[in-house]
Amino acid sequence: MSKQRVAIVHYWFISARGGEKVVRSLLKLYPEADVYTHVFDEAVFPDISRKHRVITSFISRLPRATRFYQKFLPLMPLALEQLDLRDYDLIISSESGPAKGVLTRPDALHVCYCHSPMRYLWDMYHDYRETAGRLTRFLMVPLTHYLRLWDRLSADRVDHFIANSNFVASRIRKVYRREAFVIHPPVDIHRFELVLSKQDYFVMLGQLTAYKRPDLAVEAFRSMPDKRLKVLGEGEMVDKLRATAPDNVEFPGRVPDDDVKATLQHARALIFPGVEDFGIVPVEAMACGTPVIAFGKGGATESVKDGVTGLLFQSQTVDALIEACVKFDDWEKTVDRPALRARAAEFDEAVFRELFKRYVSELHEVKD
Repeated sequence: MSKQRVAIVHYWFISARGGEKVVRSLLKLYPEADVYTHVFDEAVFPDISRKHRVITSFISRLPRATRFYQKFLPLMPLALEQLDLRDYDLIISSESGPAKGVLTRPDALHVCYCHSPMRYLWDMYHDYRETAGRLTRFLMVPLTHYLRLWDRLSADRVDHFIANSNFVASRIRKVYRREAFVIHPPVDIHRFELVLSKQDYFVMLGQLTAYKRPDLAVEAFRSMPDKRLKVLGEGEMVDKLRATAPDNVEFPGRVPDDDVKATLQHARALIFPGVEDFGIVPVEAMACGTPVIAFGKGGATESVKDGVTGLLFQSQTVDALIEACVKFDDWEKTVDRPALRARAAEFDEAVFRELFKRYVSELHEVKD
């Protein structure tokens, strides 16, 4: 029997975020896999290009593609369909941008690991349109209509969906009318040390974009001048937030990875006010023995145990976050920090790889 050939299709490799961490874990599971993508920044991912054959779509040959790749979104369905995957027996698409629409052999197995149906097409379409410029807003109407039709059609090319959370599985059911098996994304908890003694500050960590609600955290701490907040991350909101932030809210800017880890490890708690598909950062915080104060909706509810590894507030408002922070002052004294680390271990990378390998093996057995 000939050896199984594997292709992993990821929307783009521009920055090392949650989706790229999943792909790196999959490449450990399938070390001989080839990688397909629209755009690949070799300076950011030299380890992948060194160990794997990387094939890019024609999007990568367009002007300044690594910077303006999102502007070429309407061309990506066409670009995906030009990728030749005839030689592969197993295709794993990693989806939250266009990736699953590749064409495969009838007898090949196509598994899609879905981080989220494309937000800018579906549940967050009106949010993105509302904040877009006038020309973009005008063009979005016909283009996103076409992309929705293609996105829904391309879901039929997938044999089996895996969702990164129950929250995303429910969105897959709503958008694609498909069921999805849930495997939470991998977290490298061994990068972080369990720190029992904390310093007197809170931290928010991540991309500073509107849906992550960093504005909520800044405004809440404006009303709590006795508490300090460090906001680590970059994004389109950083300049506006920094310009209006009170003295007790710091924006350290771009900091080395070791400093990010140290900040998370020594913080009193992680502030997590947005609605995430899953949210790797809360698990990383728990690996440090750092509790999480999170909005009680979305993926955070699947990792944070309310009253055990953190506190969940039920209204996405400044007042609700303030109330949770005040409650935290007393609750913090009861925190079992090793228990936080144990909870994080349930999402370790080794767990992800074992679950993924077992699930795909079972699919092959059914198929055979």
